[in-house]
Amino acid sequence: LLDAMQGETDSVVRDRAIMMLFALYGLRASEVQRLSLDDFDWENAIIRVHRSKQCARVECYPLAHPTAQALATYIRSVRPKTDRREVFLQMRAPYLPLSTSALWQVVSRRLRPMDPGLRHHGPHALRHACATRLLARGMSMKEIGDFLGHRHPSTTAVYAKVDLHGLRRVADVDLRRFL
Repeated sequence: LLDAMQGETDSVVRDRAIMMLFALYGLRASEVQRLSLDDFDWENAIIRVHRSKQCARVECYPLAHPTAQALATYIRSVRPKTDRREVFLQMRAPYLPLSTSALWQVVSRRLRPMDPGLRHHGPHALRHACATRLLARGMSMKEIGDFLGHRHPSTTAVYAKVDLHGLRRVADVDLRRFL
């Protein structure tokens, strides 16, 4: 998906930065919407995410170089010059922050042509893909839940069903040795 986003038009530059946050960090639409210019510590390569579920909390993540580069390009070259602190703004005046539904449309517009058979075409599809990628890399469900900002392990359990290889390994265990 990210490789397919070629070009340097304003909308491609903005959308690439948005998609990286969804795909690489598994952020929720409301978390991307709330990102402020003050949430980035460029010197230390850290991004602060204001979690949206249950009690309000802030979590810090390392800002990966490709994501930092995409964000910096958007902020320097494309983002409208305004006093607003929200990162992602409409491309035309009055330069209001993008709504969660606008963020959903950004993802859907890019994802739908690639795989029209997907059940979901919004940011949650990329959040799910992020969790699946982390699971394939061998992270535990607890680690994935912590990364995604889940409070309860049961919330992360939905991602276990996609690790068919791992589930088959568990199913192939000879239980006679435990009896």
